[in-house]
Amino acid sequence: MKRWRSPNVVIAVPGASLKKLFMLIILGCMMMFMLVGALTSLRPEYRPSSSSLNDMAAHFPEEMFIRLFGLENRYFLQMLPKERQQTNYSSLLFRLATSINPDDPRSLLGSELPGFALYDSKILIAGEGTDYTNIPYESAPPLEVMLAERQASVEELEQAEQTQDEKALPPPKQTTQGRKVVYIYHTHTRESYLPALKGVTDPNLAFHRSVNVTKVGEKLMEELEKRGIGAQVNKTDIEAELLKKGMTYAQAYNMSRQTVVAAMKQNRDLQYFIDIHRDAHRRKYTTTTINGVDYARVAFIVGGENAEYEKNLQLATELHHLLQKKYPGLSRGVMKKQGAGTNGKFNQDLSGNAILVEFGGVDNTFAELFRSATAFADVFSEYYWQAEKVEAPAPAEKK
Repeated sequence: MKRWRSPNVVIAVPGASLKKLFMLIILGCMMMFMLVGALTSLRPEYRPSSSSLNDMAAHFPEEMFIRLFGLENRYFLQMLPKERQQTNYSSLLFRLATSINPDDPRSLLGSELPGFALYDSKILIAGEGTDYTNIPYESAPPLEVMLAERQASVEELEQAEQTQDEKALPPPKQTTQGRKVVYIYHTHTRESYLPALKGVTDPNLAFHRSVNVTKVGEKLMEELEKRGIGAQVNKTDIEAELLKKGMTYAQAYNMSRQTVVAAMKQNRDLQYFIDIHRDAHRRKYTTTTINGVDYARVAFIVGGENAEYEKNLQLATELHHLLQKKYPGLSRGVMKKQGAGTNGKFNQDLSGNAILVEFGGVDNTFAELFRSATAFADVFSEYYWQAEKVEAPAPAEKK
């Protein structure tokens, strides 16, 4: 019987192939360093940023990230409703290819209609009559409006102040003992109201250097202190500072942020930060009647692009519910704003107790605004003292 001996097979790697492989590795490293260098040397507006990455991630459904975790741990899938636990790959591919979300018709028109991005906000809690056609929005004033001096009706403001002063409150049972714990400021300082501007009827011109939304902030501070809560209001003319430094109106939050940071460093007692604005909507959306008296409605705006989002949302939600309970219809709800065309932070990343509140619209009177500031102070004080009671340390037991 013959035995066949298989020849030894020797695989030899030529030296030339090793050199090519080595050169490819070197070239790959060089290209990587060149790419990183190019990205970091670009002008800021052309660099990939957190906002651009956020926009890219926004094309993915929120459930998709949960499903990705679910591939490793099925427990995460329990967070989704049963009917949505199966991935709709056709819908996902369509959304990635076209940037259109079949579940949101606004995505079909968002990039086609000018100004439609204003309605990209998300209504988290809808107040009475609130929908996507009337969510709060702010219009930037033309440069000539920022520079112009306009005549204001001081009589209307004085009458509103006198009417409110007639309502006296008994001395508060508890106080912050002189500590200022609430910081009130205004990013868009010159936002004003048409009834206080003589001869002005165009809502796009509702701006004034001194008779503006800062009066609402002053009223809120007074009402909080009547209830024992120390507050301070900052009336820095942000628009004037922007003009002085050659900055644009879109950079107003960068400027107001400096005032908040400075206040936090100067006063360690500050716990709550309230940025007061005025909505650009007309009267029918921003006014309500309670017990036969007109009030300027309020709306809470929460920035969706900051690390304190959940805490900010909790604070806004609780204040909304308190307003609904004591002053039905006063709150327009809680809205989340993020993405292109908006700030997304609103300085709320500085504190978990930071909120932005829209007080009324361009057609509201100061009498209506002051009533709303009083109502807001009423429910805020209730929330504040309850929170202090919960957070207060338990008394030490006697031995």
